Amino acid sequence: MKNSILFKTLIIGIIGGSLPLIIFLATLKKPAENSNNTGYNSEYLIDGNRRIPVKNANFSGLNSIDFREASKNSINSVVHVTTKVVHTSFQRDIFQEFFYGPGAGGKEFKQFGSGAGSGVFISSKGYIVTNNHVIENASEIQVVLNDNSKYDATIVGTDPSTDIAVIKIEGENFPSIPLGNSDDLEIGEWVLAVGNPFNLTSTVTAGIVSAKARNINLLNGNADKNIFPIESFIQTDAAVNPGNSGGALVNSSGELVGINTAIASQTGSYSGYSFAVPVNLVQKVMSDLIDYGIVQRGYLGVQIADITQEIQTERSLPNLKGVYVAGVVEDGSAEKAGLKEGDVILRVGTKEINSSAALQEEIGKMRPGDKVAITIRSSKGAEQTKEVVLRNKEGQTDLITKEEIKKNYALGATFENLTEKEKKSLNIDHGIKIKTITAGKLKSLGLKEGVIISKINNEPVKTIEQLTSKLNDSNRGILLEIMSSSGRKDYVGFGL
Repeated sequence: MKNSILFKTLIIGIIGGSLPLIIFLATLKKPAENSNNTGYNSEYLIDGNRRIPVKNANFSGLNSIDFREASKNSINSVVHVTTKVVHTSFQRDIFQEFFYGPGAGGKEFKQFGSGAGSGVFISSKGYIVTNNHVIENASEIQVVLNDNSKYDATIVGTDPSTDIAVIKIEGENFPSIPLGNSDDLEIGEWVLAVGNPFNLTSTVTAGIVSAKARNINLLNGNADKNIFPIESFIQTDAAVNPGNSGGALVNSSGELVGINTAIASQTGSYSGYSFAVPVNLVQKVMSDLIDYGIVQRGYLGVQIADITQEIQTERSLPNLKGVYVAGVVEDGSAEKAGLKEGDVILRVGTKEINSSAALQEEIGKMRPGDKVAITIRSSKGAEQTKEVVLRNKEGQTDLITKEEIKKNYALGATFENLTEKEKKSLNIDHGIKIKTITAGKLKSLGLKEGVIISKINNEPVKTIEQLTSKLNDSNRGILLEIMSSSGRKDYVGFGL
């Protein structure tokens, strides 16, 4: 009897538990035979007194996307980059220094570390693009290909301003990746992230482009070291983790559209969004590093701000479009072209500009000497286009050759032109200022940053090219007339 009651209870429980499902299934209707597959059914949900058509989710578009070819085309082009880093520190011996002078009796300590990231073949001749932070301070760099072959790599050049670096391995016929066009990327477009997260080699993840021209204040600027960050990242929701840095962001055709650089995370691991340097900017940087050893960067010479509602109200702007010019650099490219404080930059060439990041990206693709059409709306409301000739930080339009770089390295200094204000205060129309100075020929003479070289062998110095050319003339002695910022003159003679 007891078993019989239990059995009945069980049956009732099963039926009772199934009843909602039965009722739900009973309410479903087959689609009409003449359905045109619009995605809408004939049923309505009742929301209060309103009837709302229910749209069925249609995944046919998603199912049609196939990432196999894109993965196949890119996975062999992405490499695993490992580094060894040596940190050297010096511990002073105060007791020894007291008796024998500074530095006496101190000990040098070395700490050894390692790092890992990814890189992408951009040439069959062994050139690899990666992030600067992947190989920064590395004493050794090793590259592991998808077939597990290993190569030692050397640094071709680095650019902390974009966090891009180029390294090279010896050999030929490496599987370089085709380059896409990051300007053509659209929000919502599918992309793949290819890299080596957590030392898991040849890993592919998928996501969509979530945003473009994103500035996340990742990179640190340093004017003394000529580091002026350019952040205009492609934001995606493709899973990227530590080890992915320097790897490829590719489109559905397997073309490189970005270099994965960072993640937005409070834990250090992926939590929703990742960021990549757009390939159009990468391409310019890597070409400069390969051809010149440095980035030939042109500067517009403006201080800019995104247009907020506060700025719009304060400056009586008609809308929020464009980028506000908060100031112009004296004798800079913009000032020479007639741009003024209060102008709003609307377009660079034919491309509309609505953020500081987008403006930085467009100018970052160009070199000194390049001419660019800048469309502005003046403070008076008139729209006009200005032709701007870009200049480097020294105010020059010429590109710096590898030979000149080597010469400047030997001198141990970088230079900049005097502003018109400085010339006026010193009552001169010539002179070149020492911007930075490190170990080299000029420092050995006791010259310091800020010193003005006004004459060489009694000839006024008017350009940086003239200065470096004469300083590197080893066939004759050199007499420098130098000036302090207060105008005090002195003379230094030497033979290079």
